[in-house]
Amino acid sequence: MAGKIVFEGRKGIHLLFLVCVCVMWCFSQVKGAIDEDVAEADIISTVEFNYSGELLATGDKGGRVVIFQHEQESKNRPHLRGEYNVYSTFQSHEPEFDYLKSLEIEEKINKIRWLPQQNAAHFLLSTNDKTIKLWKISERDKRAEGYNLKDEDGRLRDPFRITSLRVPVLMPMDLMVEASPRRIFANAHTYHINSISVNSDHETYLSADDLRINLWHLEITDRSFNIVDIKPANMEELTEVITAAECHPHQCNVFVYSSSKGTIRLCDMRAAALCDRHSKFFEEPEDPSSRSFFSEIISSISDVKFSHSGRYMMTRDYLSVKVWDLNMENRPVETYQVHEYLRSKLCSLYENDCIFDKFECCWNGSDSAIMTGSYNNFFRMFDRNTRRDITLEASRESSKPRATLKPRKVSTGGKRKKDEISVDSLDFNKKILHTAWHPKENVIAVAATNNLYIFQDKIN
Repeated sequence: MAGKIVFEGRKGIHLLFLVCVCVMWCFSQVKGAIDEDVAEADIISTVEFNYSGELLATGDKGGRVVIFQHEQESKNRPHLRGEYNVYSTFQSHEPEFDYLKSLEIEEKINKIRWLPQQNAAHFLLSTNDKTIKLWKISERDKRAEGYNLKDEDGRLRDPFRITSLRVPVLMPMDLMVEASPRRIFANAHTYHINSISVNSDHETYLSADDLRINLWHLEITDRSFNIVDIKPANMEELTEVITAAECHPHQCNVFVYSSSKGTIRLCDMRAAALCDRHSKFFEEPEDPSSRSFFSEIISSISDVKFSHSGRYMMTRDYLSVKVWDLNMENRPVETYQVHEYLRSKLCSLYENDCIFDKFECCWNGSDSAIMTGSYNNFFRMFDRNTRRDITLEASRESSKPRATLKPRKVSTGGKRKKDEISVDSLDFNKKILHTAWHPKENVIAVAATNNLYIFQDKIN
């Protein structure tokens, strides 16, 4: 299963990415059935690789977490570097009801973040709108036999009939993967949690909702420290909300958060206990000639990500991806248009609420390329070195054996070429909001409704 994607340049061919499909997983399979009508609970709501890329976690609106493991290369299929197969599935969150506010709390998984692996077990944080949980994922392939106080069937023995002591022994058993909740961090957010981010000290993490950001210690569940609070005394004066937040990858005292006004604030926790005053303020001046009724809506930032190097950060608004240098606050150093052809469709996108969709973005392992999603199950990739870009489609056709991933193009004019698709033919119900890039290899994960697609480099 392979496809090659190249770009023609002045000096020949510039290669952005060689990809092939190695997995297409339908989340309805968790329930044992695949339906044409996608159940709301099966829609994927987050995708995240762990630090090594060996595991890939996905969460859905039904509160489930499905973890895929990278299998070793098979001699029978040498053209694949190894597939991702289901490793563990568990129910992370259940629907709840807040009796004080008469509000239902959805079980939907908003974010998953892995912790760096310290021993044989893996740990991850998952959150819904109100509650964050720390899960331990461990393997067990041995069981103890020969108990003194229990029979072989597990029933307790009469202590007066025990006449000798036995030494329990460990016997091999079929591999079992267990997911157990180790910590529950609750009752700290009044509004819906939109972000969690593990700090580089590996001891603390932050969680953000619409108006506040809290700092937690991984060992303490009954209290957190409020480090950002933008709630006004009078809620009628509210002009913006927090949309995303992330810790710096190397400096444990630095974090950023974005707002619905299209601004980004970088804060230093060494300056004050409450970071109500930012250290740096990133905002691009608006062009007055392009201002419209939708300007404020489409300028809202839906995702912010630090580069692996920590020198840059990337933000995603409705129509574009911007790369910022942390040393330059007045404008981004790079701007990539994701689907500029939708600018003429903003009125209809506003009417069907698609204009409020929150697209995520991600870096590759070397920070040389970025990826984000679009509509019609399209996702976009940008090479920062060559400034080349490509549009690909995640579909069932591309997941067939030896299928070739072909670049897609959208036509905005009256006439369109054979391989182009008209902007009026785009399906806005098919959208790729969540993507992830392997931290070390050219392997990407793309969530399209209830389907998870994994693409990887072609191996010659």
